[in-house]
Amino acid sequence: MASSGDSKTDPIIHIDAPPVAAGPTGPADMNGYGAGASVRREADSLGAVCVPGDAYWGAHTQRAIGNFPVTGVKVGDFPDLVRSLALVKHAAALANRRLGLLPPVKADAIAAACVMIHTGDRLHDQFVVDVVQGGAGTSTNMNANEVIANLALELMGRGRGAYACLHPNDDVNMSQSTNDAYPTAVRLALIAATRPLLRAIDDLCYALKAKAVAFSDVLKIGRTQLQDAVPMTLGQEFDGWSATLREDIGRLREAVVLFHEVNLGATAIGTGLTADPRYASLAVEELARLSGEPMTPAANLVEATSDMGAFVLFSGVLKRLAVKLSKICNDLRLLSSGPRAGFNEITLPAVQAGSSIMPGKINPVIPEMVNQVAYLVIGADLTVTMCAEGGQLQLNAFEPTIAWSLLSSLRHLTAAIETLRLRCVEGIEANREHCRAGVDNAIGLVTALGPALGYEAASRIAKRALRENRRVADIVLEEGLMSPEALAEALRAEVMTAPMRLKLARSQQEPVLDERME
Repeated sequence: MASSGDSKTDPIIHIDAPPVAAGPTGPADMNGYGAGASVRREADSLGAVCVPGDAYWGAHTQRAIGNFPVTGVKVGDFPDLVRSLALVKHAAALANRRLGLLPPVKADAIAAACVMIHTGDRLHDQFVVDVVQGGAGTSTNMNANEVIANLALELMGRGRGAYACLHPNDDVNMSQSTNDAYPTAVRLALIAATRPLLRAIDDLCYALKAKAVAFSDVLKIGRTQLQDAVPMTLGQEFDGWSATLREDIGRLREAVVLFHEVNLGATAIGTGLTADPRYASLAVEELARLSGEPMTPAANLVEATSDMGAFVLFSGVLKRLAVKLSKICNDLRLLSSGPRAGFNEITLPAVQAGSSIMPGKINPVIPEMVNQVAYLVIGADLTVTMCAEGGQLQLNAFEPTIAWSLLSSLRHLTAAIETLRLRCVEGIEANREHCRAGVDNAIGLVTALGPALGYEAASRIAKRALRENRRVADIVLEEGLMSPEALAEALRAEVMTAPMRLKLARSQQEPVLDERME
């Protein structure tokens, strides 16, 4: 398919040269390259194609650029995916060399090109196809094959497009199909992209825990269904948020383990057609060594080629995390509402002016941003679900959108969580006096007196306090239901915010604290 044979320098033509025979994409093959731009001619099974002279991609990629002008998001915008593609191609080249299928000079050139892309971020801007594409990722796979082939050719002293010396399909893609190389690269990319998210969650949990300690003595009223409930500390509230997010660190680690199992060597549908029987195990062995990840071959390559279950499960964990984050941010917005006519229990850092018309207004913009990121992730989960369900028979053609959805969710969650920690959580302050006043005036205090007063008496006190707009403690003392000392003991913060073993004095029916329940 090559255009320039063994020559060391490609012949450069110009866009205003005699026209190349038009394939289905016709003159649009150049995608906006103006008159006079240097190009080279390449060809594929559909005919000749004009490719920019300085491009490392080839004919297949050039057609894909014209075929999928969809999102404006390129494969190269996800460095983890580009690096993972290079790792897969590197592992394949080494395995094929070990099997005697790929000459050492070609294998070494391919390996060197892959190392440059993986370790040095070289040529990431050459991965230009849109992330959403038909063909189950073929355009992405060929983009990688062509870029690696042309870089390897340069390392061999040849010109770009000299595919008679080293071919994108015959050499770079040897023993592979898009249907095993691309899914393997996607799994590697997801493993890599999960690491910064795990660090971000851990840092946020630590920040929330630090606030839990700082606010451990701030007594406030808890609420159920937005109605006053029973006292708690503000520290307990923050500690609960830290704990629920830390759970998801474990869930993410469990889910990402599924990506260590890959179908490399499956080729088109899992039967391994065109691959040496020894290739799959050797390629995965090399991939594990190069990536530092414990990669293993799938037990059933036919199943692994068609099934998207690991992606669905992982996406569900991301959705779970997004739901929790959004709920926490809803709470932050509610607890900081006011400052005069809202809850006003906490103050969020003022990061920007809140209104173009209302002077002095400050909005909870960081939690609001996290809410919206959460909604994007939740929507992406549905997208992954439908893409996984939509596959037919031996292959799922919609894996590119699965990859885009998951990699985007990981990127957005990581950025949102880091921003939430740095620009919101670490600067939160407690409005201590306001919190305490809410407890003193709360009807829910009567719940703490239930063991001493009994449910019916406590209910009567609650109704009277609400009707007369009075404090529960004042009514209890007025009616002589408890002594001042017993009442004060029952209303201590330590008593109201933790389990305590309680004995009732038979004569006065007053609570006597025995010991803290562990």
